Amino acid sequence: MKMKPRPKILNLYGGIGGNRKLWGGGLDITAVEIDPNIAAVYAALWREDRVIVADAHEYLLAHYDEYDFIWSSPPCPSHSVTNHFLNAQGIRRYPDMALYQEIILLEHFFAKGGGKYVVESVRGYHTPLIPPQTSGRHYFWANFKIPTVEGVKIGRMAKLKDGNRGDKKNNLDALGFDLSPFSGIDKDKVLRNCVSPEIGLAIFQAAKGIYEAQRAEAGTLFG
Repeated sequence: MKMKPRPKILNLYGGIGGNRKLWGGGLDITAVEIDPNIAAVYAALWREDRVIVADAHEYLLAHYDEYDFIWSSPPCPSHSVTNHFLNAQGIRRYPDMALYQEIILLEHFFAKGGGKYVVESVRGYHTPLIPPQTSGRHYFWANFKIPTVEGVKIGRMAKLKDGNRGDKKNNLDALGFDLSPFSGIDKDKVLRNCVSPEIGLAIFQAAKGIYEAQRAEAGTLFG
């Protein structure tokens, strides 16, 4: 079967599109974001992308077989190291197993159909139930090798280039987003939730390279 010239890309829990900031244009991307205000920012920033306001977890289950590359960044607070402090203060919660539901679904059904996927989360307070790959401050589950990007840290405690601890504003500004035209969102929060654009680009290029190699091989065999 001849592969499509452009892979269909699904960007789940899209936020404002931190992961896709450096991917460029001319792509066939569908982004899914449940918060309509955040989805509106994504749509304004990435006008070529198709943006759907929906539950990304349920959208994945219904539509995973329509795409060639899937990036998922499910909510991570219930897995993060902040749970050590919250638990000590009497705030108790189970880790959200939606993360592992998506990994298992993608690995056993989507990947076996030839698709490439990556599921991203922060480094957690517990030992991962499924071993991840790591890059920067993130865990990644994927069916291809995740590139290592050194020296990329975003957040309140990240070091700036001069080696000093920066304040939250300066570190989040390093992401390169101007959110001043937008209202109705917690700007610091959506920026903290962004995957570093440099990491997003490295991973996208790795997946795209595999797709293009497979397409070239398919063209040789069936063209």
